[in-house]
Amino acid sequence: MSTAEVLAPLEPAGAPTPTRRRGPLSPLARYLLVRLALLVPMIWVLVTMVFVLMRVIGDPIQAALGGRLNAEQIAERKADAGLDRPILTQYWEYISGLFRGDFGTTLTDNRKVSDILVVNGAATLELAFWSLLVAFAVGVPLGRLAARYRDRVPDVLLRLFSILVYAAPVFFVGLLLKLAFTPFGWPSSGRASIATELTLQDVHPKTNIMIVDAILWGDPALIGDVLKHAMLPAIALGLLTGGVFLRLVRVNLLQTLRMDYVTAARARGISERRVMNKHAFRNALVPVVTVMGMQVALLLGGAILTETTFEWKGLGYQLSEYLIRRDFLAVQGIVTVIALIVGAMSFLIDVIVAFVDPRVRF
Repeated sequence: MSTAEVLAPLEPAGAPTPTRRRGPLSPLARYLLVRLALLVPMIWVLVTMVFVLMRVIGDPIQAALGGRLNAEQIAERKADAGLDRPILTQYWEYISGLFRGDFGTTLTDNRKVSDILVVNGAATLELAFWSLLVAFAVGVPLGRLAARYRDRVPDVLLRLFSILVYAAPVFFVGLLLKLAFTPFGWPSSGRASIATELTLQDVHPKTNIMIVDAILWGDPALIGDVLKHAMLPAIALGLLTGGVFLRLVRVNLLQTLRMDYVTAARARGISERRVMNKHAFRNALVPVVTVMGMQVALLLGGAILTETTFEWKGLGYQLSEYLIRRDFLAVQGIVTVIALIVGAMSFLIDVIVAFVDPRVRF
C-alpha cells in the first residue's frame, strides 16, 4: 500500500461516489454547435468565390446587353445595378443583400432571383426527391445482393453496372431513355402536360411542387400525368447516384459482416438471413446517410444537364438559359443559392448522422 493511500482520509459508510463534473452542454449539443460554427466560414468562402468569379469574367452588363443598348444606356444600367461603384462597396451590398434574402435581379428579363428560387427551385427540389428515391431503390437492394454473392457472377455484373451508370453522362442516359420510351407515347419533356399545368395554376395554396399541387387538386388523372412526366428524368439522374450507393452499400456491408459482433451472432446459431438484416445491414447504412449529403451537390450538378435534356424548368434549366444569354448577375444569384443549399444539406446530414450514430461526437 502506498503512503498516499495510508494517509488518505477514510470515506464514511454510505458516502456518495464522486462524479465527474460535466459541462453545461451535452456531447451531441457541442458537436452540433461546432458543425454550425464551421458552416458559417464555409458558406462565406463559397459566396465570396462566386462574387469574385463573376467579376473576373468581365462586365456583366456589356456581356448581356452590349449588342442591344448604346453606351449611354449601358452606363445607366450599370448605375442601376451598382456596378459603377468600388468593388468593396459592391461586395458589401452583395453580402448584406444575402442576409435580407435579396439574391439580385436578372438583367435580361428583370426577374428577382428570389422569385426564381420559389418557382424553379421547387421544380429542382421535386426532381431531386424523385431521383433520390430511384437511387435508393436501385443502389441499396443491389448493393445487398452484390455483398451476398461476393466475387461471384452477380457481384461482378452489379459492380460493372455501377461503374457504367456512374460514368455515363447523364444527358446521354437521358437521350437514350427518350429514344427508348418516346415511341411508346411516354412523355419525355416538361413537368406535366399543358392541360395539367393550366389546371394546376388555379390550385390553392400553390406550392410550385407539381406532385403536391396535383394531390391538393385531388384528381387522380392529374397525379398520374405528373408522375409519368417525372419518371424518365428521375431515372436518368437517379441512376447516377444509384451507382454510388450500390458500391457503398456493398463495401460497408462486407466490412460489417467481418465484425466481431456478427461472428458472435453466427456462433449463437442465428440464421444468416437474420444476421444480414438485423445485425449487419442497419450499421452498413450509416455511411450511406453520410455520403447522401455529398451527393446533393452531384444531384444539383446533374440536374443542370437533366433539366435541359427533359425541358424540366428548374434551377438547372434556368441557369443554362441565363448562361446562354450571358446574364451573369442571374448566374451569380442562382449559383449562390445552390451553394447555400449544398451547405445547408451538409449540416442537415451531419445532424442526422449524429442522431443515428452515437459514436459521432467531439
